[in-house]
Amino acid sequence: MAAPRVKVSVAGWTKCPFFQTAANVAASLEHLFPGDYEAEIVELPDRDAFVKWLPKVQERLDGAREHTSSPVVWIADSQYLGGCSDLLDWSRKRMSSSCGPAPVVAVTQPDTEGAGKEYDYDLLVVGGGSGGLACAKAASELGANVALLDFVKPSPQGSTWGLGGTCVNVGCIPKKLFHHAAMAGEGIHDAQAFGWKVTKEGHDWNKLVDSVRDYIRSLNFGYKVQLREKKVKYLNKLGTLVDEHSVKCVDKKGREETITAERILVAVGGRPKQLDCPGGELAITSDDMFFLDSPPGKTLVVGASYVALECASFLTGFGYDTTVMVRSILLRGFDQQMAEMVGSAMEKLGTKFIHGSVPRKLEKTESGKIRVFFDNGEDDFDTVLAAVGRDADTSGLGLEAVGVELNRSGKLRTTHMQTNIPSVFGIGDCVEGVPELTPVAIHLGRNLAERLYGKATNPVDMRCVPTAVFAGLEYCCVGLSEEDAKEELGDNLEVYHTAFTPLQWTVPDNREYNQCYCKVLVDKSRNERVVGIHQVSPEAGEIVQAYGVAMKLGMTFADLKALVGIHPTIGEELCLLAEPKSSGKDAVKSGC
Repeated sequence: MAAPRVKVSVAGWTKCPFFQTAANVAASLEHLFPGDYEAEIVELPDRDAFVKWLPKVQERLDGAREHTSSPVVWIADSQYLGGCSDLLDWSRKRMSSSCGPAPVVAVTQPDTEGAGKEYDYDLLVVGGGSGGLACAKAASELGANVALLDFVKPSPQGSTWGLGGTCVNVGCIPKKLFHHAAMAGEGIHDAQAFGWKVTKEGHDWNKLVDSVRDYIRSLNFGYKVQLREKKVKYLNKLGTLVDEHSVKCVDKKGREETITAERILVAVGGRPKQLDCPGGELAITSDDMFFLDSPPGKTLVVGASYVALECASFLTGFGYDTTVMVRSILLRGFDQQMAEMVGSAMEKLGTKFIHGSVPRKLEKTESGKIRVFFDNGEDDFDTVLAAVGRDADTSGLGLEAVGVELNRSGKLRTTHMQTNIPSVFGIGDCVEGVPELTPVAIHLGRNLAERLYGKATNPVDMRCVPTAVFAGLEYCCVGLSEEDAKEELGDNLEVYHTAFTPLQWTVPDNREYNQCYCKVLVDKSRNERVVGIHQVSPEAGEIVQAYGVAMKLGMTFADLKALVGIHPTIGEELCLLAEPKSSGKDAVKSGC
């Protein structure tokens, strides 16, 4: 379901100049952004008529009782804003962002049929990942009686894990640790150039896996402790919705019980897709990669997503013969210039690529290897990793039987995280239109708890959400890709860019110069407002993410240039940008 338009209501008397200004602003919002705003103008003939009419609003809106002047402005039929100057300030803040208008108010539809009944819990969270945990803990702190269901269904290869969801167990956390381990290996080469007498004797896969597993188990235990401290009832059971307020729970021994809740939150995340070809079951996924008891050896990674490239990158870093099979383009949905740079950097570090191909059949050989038949050849591998996307883990939850609307891929359709069934909500990767990122799920979880059980009304502001790809060279971005910016802005797009060499790369003889790159996309028609930032370099994620705040606040290229950077750092390169792409000149940096 599309998010509803924000209704801006203005009331005043005809000849009041402040009313006329406010009414024009509201009408302009609707004309400029008809998909986002709806203007309601209540025009009274004179001051007396306005004074006589005003109590209708004062009685209905919290905070409006002391309002006596023309005009009076309110939002979404429920949120008192103030007068003319308040509307102007509100509009300026929303229009000052390069990332589009910010959300104002999230209206939760009442559950009229379930109101007044008694339930076992106020809120039942189905799913113990980052979003579900965040919502459960926040709701309990706000006084709600909360239970959380979490049950890990084994992967087709039999991998299971503890409380915490994908990110903690088989996603962001182990992935970043494996990435860091690979970078540590590269650092050994660099250390020799800086005078350290060190040797590289190879990588111990089992040592890494055991160390990462130990850390993850500590996180699993910590989550259980947090739930107990926050007075959230943790149930290690698989849940299926029976009706709008009831969930059947089954534990690992098959014992069943049905529990009820005033509200049910679906936060089950997603699971990796399997290869759709004969023998596809021989491939592992990211659900299994971090649980392998023996080194993966020669590996084929099928897919071009960030998961595929990140896994291939660290496997290459550990010294394994690694090939990525790409059907079409790398990192679909990301800036394609930057995606190609990531791929090029991976190739220079030793990762192989097979372009324009997909597996047609996998079969086990007598030697125990996996033979892969693809469009233009065949080869044998020790491990095949499928990284071809993820599906929402909603199958078997009983959502269709309850009447919850799902899209074709099984994701919940929601408005401000509420489904078409008023008592059922959804957050995170299993919701349509939500970025599949852990911080987004956490924000959505906390925000939903605060809206349901606290005093918050604003939904999560998901403009300018930074994201990173932890491949051989990290890539981080915030805002529009160059392709999207070109489509949106046309000739008003300008791109400032540079290629550079980090200072720490200038001493080791194995590092190529000018392999790092950053660019800033600006809208020339809006005083060169920044609409996108992209960087490929070491620690790019640590550098770029803070710029999301500045972009939300309407940062221009002049603002960026006015920042005095820290020297010598990689981060200062963004402050030193000067060369526009339109000049056609070489963007390679020389000197410090």
